[in-house]
Amino acid sequence: MPSVPPGSPWPAPPSGLRRALSALLIALGCLLLPFGVLAAWAAYGLADTGQYVSTMAPLADDPDVRDAVADTVGDGIMREVDVGRPMRGTVAPFVRDAVRSFTQTRAFRLAWDAGNRATHDAVLRALQDEREEPVTVDLAPVTAQVKDQLTQDHVPLAARIPVQHTAVAVLPAAELDRLRKGFHVLEVAGFWLPVAAVVFAVGGIALAVHRRRAVMATALGTALGGALLGLALVIGRRLTLADLPPDVPHPAAAAVYDALTSTLRTVSWLLLALGLTVAAMAWIGGRLRRSGPEEPDEPVRTAAGAADSGSLRADSQTPDQNMPVM
Repeated sequence: MPSVPPGSPWPAPPSGLRRALSALLIALGCLLLPFGVLAAWAAYGLADTGQYVSTMAPLADDPDVRDAVADTVGDGIMREVDVGRPMRGTVAPFVRDAVRSFTQTRAFRLAWDAGNRATHDAVLRALQDEREEPVTVDLAPVTAQVKDQLTQDHVPLAARIPVQHTAVAVLPAAELDRLRKGFHVLEVAGFWLPVAAVVFAVGGIALAVHRRRAVMATALGTALGGALLGLALVIGRRLTLADLPPDVPHPAAAAVYDALTSTLRTVSWLLLALGLTVAAMAWIGGRLRRSGPEEPDEPVRTAAGAADSGSLRADSQTPDQNMPVM
């Protein structure tokens, strides 16, 4: 029969069942933790326009990004300018050098932030609305700033650059329905997965027979989750760069990937450090407790033992009939 704790109407679960349930809850909590971090980052980190623009802003000073922008914008300008084929080879280097010089100015940084903000706002509105229209961005203000800078630098034919309000496609309409469903799933998972991970971990520790061992296991699982998250970021970086089209510059794409995932890398290192620190403290505390002076075991009194002791006391208080009476 299972033992009944004093004052409890229900029998306590067997220790083997408690160990199994505790291990299951701790394992689920540690497994859900990296997925919860990923979902929360995608649903709340990337979806915040201000944070996104702040994250992308330092890339305006990245040399690889500047070179990619200069090449892309320069090719676009040469396609728009009506120049004869014999002169293209002469004018194109001047245009690219001028655009590359422009990427080192404050005007470019302002245009970079404005373009990122406009693109993010357009994508976010499309994910939150139900309209089946392609996501487009008007980059005419950016082109106007480039044109003004080139004109001030006396670049040939800069005044002939047309500034038109052309809608640049960002997302096709056919992809919006799938992206909306994924975004809504991320919003739900980004909140509930971290909550479930914490609840499972706390429940596993509370149910454990040996609390210190449970805390150590949870801490090691947290550290392992942080390490797996960092490994997933490294693998994701390689796969992302490998799937890019040949005309996309890989150094610039790598800089963008690193900027977007910088928060996740920081969280992965924090989880690893926190888990190892808590596990080490729990292990040291256990060692110190074992190396301390052992306390004498308290006598365990059972019902039968209490009855025996009571009978012994009664016998000791009863005078022996064989003893002489004084």
